Amino acid sequence: MTAPQQAALDAIRARAPKAKPRIGVVLGSGWASLVDRVEDATKIPYADLPGFPRASVAGHSGALVLGKVGGREVAVLGGRKHVYEDGDVKAMQVPIRTLRALGCEVLVQTNASGSLDARIPPGGLMAISDHINLPQRSPLVGETGSERFVSMADAYDPALRRAAIAVAKRRGIDLQEGVYVWFLGPQFETPAEIRLSVQVGGRAVGMSTVPETILARHAGMKVLALALMTNMAAGLSDESLTHAHTLEIAGRAAETATGLLADVIQEIAP
Repeated sequence: MTAPQQAALDAIRARAPKAKPRIGVVLGSGWASLVDRVEDATKIPYADLPGFPRASVAGHSGALVLGKVGGREVAVLGGRKHVYEDGDVKAMQVPIRTLRALGCEVLVQTNASGSLDARIPPGGLMAISDHINLPQRSPLVGETGSERFVSMADAYDPALRRAAIAVAKRRGIDLQEGVYVWFLGPQFETPAEIRLSVQVGGRAVGMSTVPETILARHAGMKVLALALMTNMAAGLSDESLTHAHTLEIAGRAAETATGLLADVIQEIAP
């Protein structure tokens, strides 16, 4: 355990000594209102946790929230640092490993994505079944030992995904499945890049999630990832792609998305 990770763990234990979360959650754009559903909540700003990033993207609160969702103890990361912010692919290393040290066996990730498939329109939801690391950047570069060669087969746990789809079906929500293509950003993808993404089997594109999944799998955590579509990707509609537009569409779908997320958390068990 690195010094920043130990210091962050100590700071959390000092503020929430009884917390024993089994499920970690990363909230992306459009998913922030999940924290309103956390009971007996303890909120710790990232600024108070050594090694945690400083949130600089609109829609990311930059705080760790510990408590319960439907009786499940959770540790909720209110936002992530993206690689496009300063090029640091290891930016979420301390937060993810700290969640594991706290006892989290499952990491539930959420994000806002661009859709590559008209069957998942803006406001639609997708459970990520696999990803394509298009920039070929890894937060494990520099690690030593055989553990760095972590298998990425079933990186997104099939059993957790089936559970999420079953919950969505009971709620009358069409939760699709598909491959997520990671672009570095921060610029949006070109129409040519989108055509490539479709050709290689992608159903959604975005600028996050993959580094955290790699870190979680390296730490021995199971991963479930849910994507909220905020637009059709470049060249697939006449939409003007801006971050403000992303937040607007995410806000409209937030109640449905976070309601599903809360129910999924109650359903899954490490």
